[in-house]
Amino acid sequence: MADGLGIELDEAFTGLPRFALPGIGGWRLKCVRGNNMMEETERLVKILAGGQVQPHGNGQSARVARSERDEDLLDAYSRAVVRVVEKVGPAVVSIGVKKQARVPHFGQEGAGSGVIIAPDGFVLTNHHVVERAKEVEVGLTDGRTFPAHIVGSDPATDLAVVRAEASNLPTAELGDSDSLRVGQLAIAIGNPLGFQSTVSTGVISALGRALRSQSGRLIENVIQTDVALNPGNSGGPLVDSRGHVIGINTAMIFMAQGISFAVPVNTARWVVGELVTRGKVKRAYLGIAGQVRPIGRRVQRQFALKAPTAVEIISVEERGPAHRAGLREGDLIVALNGEGITGVDDIHRLLTGWPAASSLSLTILRNGEQLQVQAMPDEM
Repeated sequence: MADGLGIELDEAFTGLPRFALPGIGGWRLKCVRGNNMMEETERLVKILAGGQVQPHGNGQSARVARSERDEDLLDAYSRAVVRVVEKVGPAVVSIGVKKQARVPHFGQEGAGSGVIIAPDGFVLTNHHVVERAKEVEVGLTDGRTFPAHIVGSDPATDLAVVRAEASNLPTAELGDSDSLRVGQLAIAIGNPLGFQSTVSTGVISALGRALRSQSGRLIENVIQTDVALNPGNSGGPLVDSRGHVIGINTAMIFMAQGISFAVPVNTARWVVGELVTRGKVKRAYLGIAGQVRPIGRRVQRQFALKAPTAVEIISVEERGPAHRAGLREGDLIVALNGEGITGVDDIHRLLTGWPAASSLSLTILRNGEQLQVQAMPDEM
């Protein structure tokens, strides 16, 4: 007769266990009370059961040392995640919307997440969460709900700001996405139901990626993670181990494990500023998509460039301003109007507020040469 640990009862020694060690050709240890074999077998059984054996010195049987406090069972990783969720969770809200129907008499409802960035009700979320919304409601983890309205939305970055009709709300602290490193801890928090946070963890897999949005528009300079986003987590914050918001979760690739994306918080900062003050982001439009690329020290010295990175053009819109100016895929943009470029955010910042139909000078690297190109941006 055997139990789950492989202990069998020897019929010749009724009530005394004998232990069958797997992989030792059927050898068995007969455990007879009163000799050292009994004590050694008990020790081995308890070790296999997952305990730590602490001898008692004078031949007494060993015992398993286990902690009775849950806090002691949490490792440093778990404690970091729990601490972040407790800090940021109250500022993560659910966003329920009733959308204008594309077909008459057929209304639609949707839900997503958002994060409160100001105590007087300003909430940052995704554009696709509130797109075509005619009614918006914000729900907190404590069960309170508030009507809200859309302050502004920016399809180019898939970001939007809504304002709840409330004050003295808990807020999350914005971090610095420029300081991110591949491999560091990332925590996605959502609140799709309105009364409880959902949490997923992972690491930052890549930086400076480009993502095609649901509308077909290319979103640039996104953060790629292996965090598994739960349904309804779109618009919720991606945070670091200190509880600082480093991005806004925007999408995941279905049928592909471990690939999800977030808009960097530094992009969100200036988008929020434009949306709050103007209701939309007014920017000049070049008609390109780009990604950050290192240029190497030799090239940096050769052309006396201050920054070690540039923006590589990965696509050019046909008949757009860049196409008309002769820009090509693979060109590296290192400066706009003489101001150095280190990333896509720099281009967005310089194009914001740039008057349409005003000439813009681009310094690019192509086939080992530095060129000056004049472009005439359109207004977006």
